[in-house]
Amino acid sequence: MKDLIEYKSNRNIVYSCKYHIVWCPKYRRKVLVGDVALRLKEIIHQVANEMQVEVIEMEIVEDHIHLLCEIDPQLGVNKFVKTVKGRSSRILRSEFPHLKSKLPTLWTNSYFVSTVGGAPLEVVKQYIENQPTSERDKEKKKWQKYLKSVR
Repeated sequence: MKDLIEYKSNRNIVYSCKYHIVWCPKYRRKVLVGDVALRLKEIIHQVANEMQVEVIEMEIVEDHIHLLCEIDPQLGVNKFVKTVKGRSSRILRSEFPHLKSKLPTLWTNSYFVSTVGGAPLEVVKQYIENQPTSERDKEKKKWQKYLKSVR
């Protein structure tokens, strides 16, 4: 049996927004090992708790980080990632001076993010088509054309 989607809510939104997030140290240096990796996990959990972000899964590899998180859409994934990267860079570089000598900054400016879970595109399309105020035929044809190109 498939898992049911668990929804969260804030004052005015009910949501289920899960993201797979990946980022790397500058030059993809292999510095996320030992005590650095352990401290980084602590910092990520601390920031997540403060921002009410649920960390579902986390894996720190020597040269990159994978996170699976549920983030309130009003907060936004970008704000969470910027906060984690900023705070962890500042703390880790002060606690582990060797990171200052190996890297001009700890993190790259970029990161990867992808939404996870929810209904497949085809199911959402069918649900919308079956609504009483469904789009006109011209719009339905655009959807069909788009879905064919995705397959």
